[in-house]
Amino acid sequence: MSDYAKDVLVSADWVEDRLDEFQSDDSDLRLVEVDVDTELYDESHAPGAIGFNWETDLQDQVERDVLSKEAFAETMGAAGISEDSTVVLYGDNANWFAAYTYWQFKYYGHDDVRLLDGGRDYWVENDYPLTDEEPDFSAVEYEASGPRESIRAYREDVENAIERGLPLVDVRSPEEFSGEVLAPPGLQETAQRGGHIPGASNISWAAVTNDDGRFKTADEIKELYGAEGIDGDDRRLLPHRRALLGRLVRAARTRRLRRRDQLRRLLDRVGQPRRRPDREGELGNDLSNGAADGTSNISAFFDAIAGQ
Repeated sequence: MSDYAKDVLVSADWVEDRLDEFQSDDSDLRLVEVDVDTELYDESHAPGAIGFNWETDLQDQVERDVLSKEAFAETMGAAGISEDSTVVLYGDNANWFAAYTYWQFKYYGHDDVRLLDGGRDYWVENDYPLTDEEPDFSAVEYEASGPRESIRAYREDVENAIERGLPLVDVRSPEEFSGEVLAPPGLQETAQRGGHIPGASNISWAAVTNDDGRFKTADEIKELYGAEGIDGDDRRLLPHRRALLGRLVRAARTRRLRRRDQLRRLLDRVGQPRRRPDREGELGNDLSNGAADGTSNISAFFDAIAGQ
């Protein structure tokens, strides 16, 4: 296992030594699998692991956003996870969506959450125990806190970072970064436009992990970031969900277009635009450049939304 971030990373041996506790209904330990390939969990998983589907369990089903605080608490409690549980996350593709889920736990104030270094691939390839039996833990109350907005970047934060010349790091593949593809192979959730945020550096998730899925050494990662002029002294924004700070690139245009279509339908019914909910800084919901009041310039209003 990596010799750093020991408050975050745990080894496969550490998990295997505690499998009985992970399978116990009254344990404080909970093991959770979150995969890019949502069918893998049903095929096999570590004994005691709870399976979350990132598409249906860990994001809002109406808006393209993370779960609300209430929905997150309900989902965790129903799975037998409390706010005091030690949660260990793992998944395929070197923990892509396990890392996203780690961020979501932190966003809602869960302190003791960790990643299994190497993820599902390391666990399977090294012959650690597997089962197809799903655990059935008793439901508990989960009291979410936060959200901790200090670890989430909205569009306004990215714009400010660009203006201030702060480095941004895009951890997607080089092909996604260049705009050659809109999503990794097999992933249905695609970007609406190819390319990347101006000025961003591309340090892919694959670049910081070894072939076995475990993270590279601290020195190796420092060297990768140092080559991009990043020494860790300034605040960093990571514009992609696998970097744990939301879906800045892929969400913006989707939300704008959805909001525009909703407002068009509303105008057809009532004849005038309505103000957006007051969610200051929310990604893709900023209508301040549009004619938000009255009906004097409806076409300009829609053009402003579509063009943001």
